[in-house]
Amino acid sequence: MRLSARALSGVTGAAWRAGVALRGQDVARWFPGHMAKGLKKMQSSLTRVDCVIEVRDARIPLSGRNPVFQEALGLKPHLLVLNKMDLADLTERQKIVQQLEEGEGLRNVIFTNCMTDENVRQVIPAVSQLIGSSHRYHRGEVSERPLVFLLDTPGVLAPRIESVETGLKLALCGTLLDHLVGEETMADYLLHTLNEHRLLGYVQHYGLGGTCQDTGHLLKSVAVRLGKTRKVKALTGTGDVNVVQPNYAAAARDFLQAFRSGQLGPVMLDRDLLRGHPPAETEP
Repeated sequence: MRLSARALSGVTGAAWRAGVALRGQDVARWFPGHMAKGLKKMQSSLTRVDCVIEVRDARIPLSGRNPVFQEALGLKPHLLVLNKMDLADLTERQKIVQQLEEGEGLRNVIFTNCMTDENVRQVIPAVSQLIGSSHRYHRGEVSERPLVFLLDTPGVLAPRIESVETGLKLALCGTLLDHLVGEETMADYLLHTLNEHRLLGYVQHYGLGGTCQDTGHLLKSVAVRLGKTRKVKALTGTGDVNVVQPNYAAAARDFLQAFRSGQLGPVMLDRDLLRGHPPAETEP
């Protein structure tokens, strides 16, 4: 996404924020209770399959993997599918593959975009190559030649998210419920990340005069531009008066949706991990 000369002029002189406030977040409550049940169901299902297809979001290829699930895989043939490749900045694609192999022992990785079937047709041949001709369990046929059946399971998170930043990455990709984390908190982290990575598509998308360092200022501009305002009563010396106030929560939701739909351009949220800068762990 190209930026106008006016927007770029604001970039050159921008003083980027050093970071985003991450302390004080109750990460423990971000883990939905039903996922514990789903994990047990998944573990029992592993005894009845020939191969495991693990699907992750390509924008966070290194974040948020459940270590219990990783241990439960054992020696099962395993294919990792990094979906939503159209929304991810894959300029460091080879480094992603290298770190997955070196850090997690994952040698079979496919990048896909299921919305356009890009690379999706590679999945069945990859599975067939991993398991050979042994197709034991007949449930959910997905291919006749070769004959392949699919046993679907719910997605699960790690019971303990290792850091607030990891939790925010997961939340931005829709893995956690927005209201548990807070839309405005997520918007603040997203803005910081976009600025830090010099991914400034939001400037043009919202018709701003330049980059924003203050999330409140950004959300106010978005709310006014989109007409997301509300009337509230304010007490003054002459009595109550109605004033128009920006709907910050609605603006934050629009900002998050613009990111998730790719309107702000492709993003790699795990760039810090690719460059050897792991997030600080959450305090117990």
